[in-house]
Amino acid sequence: MNAVNEGIPDRGKSNGRWFRKLATAACLLLAPTLVLAVPSYARQTHQPCAACHVGGFGPELTPFGREFKINGYTMKVGNDTKVPLSAMLVESFEHTKKAQDPADMPSGFGTNNNWSLDQASLFLAGRLSDHMGVFAQATYSQNGHLLGWDNADVRYARPFTHGDHSGTWGISVNNNPTVSDAFNSAPAWIYPYMGSEMVPGAPAAPILFGGLGGQSIGATAYAQIDGKWYLEAGAYRSLSIAFTHHVNADYSGRISDPAPYARAAYTWKVPHGNLTVGGFLLNVKRGGLGSDLNGNDIPLSGPTDNFNDLGLSGDYQYFKGDHIVTVNGLYVHEKQTLNNTYDGGNGASNLHDTLNSFNLKGSYWFRNTYGVTLAGFASNGSNDLTLYGNNGSPNTQGGIVELNYNPFGQATSWKQPYANVRLGLQYTFYSKFNGLVHNVDGAGRKASDNNTLYFYVWLAI
Repeated sequence: MNAVNEGIPDRGKSNGRWFRKLATAACLLLAPTLVLAVPSYARQTHQPCAACHVGGFGPELTPFGREFKINGYTMKVGNDTKVPLSAMLVESFEHTKKAQDPADMPSGFGTNNNWSLDQASLFLAGRLSDHMGVFAQATYSQNGHLLGWDNADVRYARPFTHGDHSGTWGISVNNNPTVSDAFNSAPAWIYPYMGSEMVPGAPAAPILFGGLGGQSIGATAYAQIDGKWYLEAGAYRSLSIAFTHHVNADYSGRISDPAPYARAAYTWKVPHGNLTVGGFLLNVKRGGLGSDLNGNDIPLSGPTDNFNDLGLSGDYQYFKGDHIVTVNGLYVHEKQTLNNTYDGGNGASNLHDTLNSFNLKGSYWFRNTYGVTLAGFASNGSNDLTLYGNNGSPNTQGGIVELNYNPFGQATSWKQPYANVRLGLQYTFYSKFNGLVHNVDGAGRKASDNNTLYFYVWLAI
């Protein structure tokens, strides 16, 4: 969900009160949905998980993993047939520097020091035919106690040659723009790959960052040419409210026209690795959301909020012996025309707003077993007192330090590819939150009070 529609305060409540609700809602609704490649692919290809993934397993793809995705998840070895099912479990512990308001915490959790079953997921992931494959995930979370559909991607792909050029073309039908990205560094896959859903996060983000995830359906056509160019384009429409309720997905309003999406990237081979530079485009017109007499959500006709997102990305990978280094950068600029939200200044102070998001991440892995990651993030945009309250600023910035241990991360590890375990210790810190360092919620909380220590155990089979 895009936080611009979540940031409208309730009249008559204090700034601190509605801001804390905004920050909590933004964290829950904008926390990245995890989209993770799974061991069923390794069983299908008879390759260890490390063949496709940096760090033994998880979302970061090697060049071989990118090719596997571009070719529709269809590669296999031998004639044996394996059921394309996998499962995943993530248990975590989180501690914030200062305890949170009890009113902001989900039912069943304290104000600090919480253990949580973040995810219990089942995947249908693998080859369906010679040219068709699937990635589909259903997830249960202790926070909310709901089982719902997660990201889904069904692909059809074929190789081609034309004169001196060759490559692969394909079609993806999926439920979240950028899930189909071949490089797994787009917003749907953005770092951190694991994180607590119970701590405050940035109160606003461009709609490209999961704003249509789970509540839309789209088709994109893509092509990789000569192993260098990657081109993709398509469009997305809203799913019905009834369907999203059945699958426990969010619904933020009806997309009034097909929302065009495009992706382009170029990859160079460099010594011991590769360098990719690319861009994104997404244009969304979304209507308002109301309620019927029974309190059920209904889409409203009339003016739409228009979001125009442009993004730039860069990815670097280095492989030499036991050492792997990856660097990923992503910048997205969003222009907003809030025809629906503005409502004469009652929902937003400005008819036209902007949002910017910048993320930079660098990781080092030794033998796909020991990993360290450093990351920085910054978001900023137009000051809008009605939309964001308190200081009227969405500006938030900070960083992340993470240490990882994968006891079975190597190709020769015990029970590959069935045994996959990652231990992670992550610290997230904020230097600014909602444009402020002090009193960020109108009730005396400092930006650094949201600093979070997060420990997780991630299992995949």
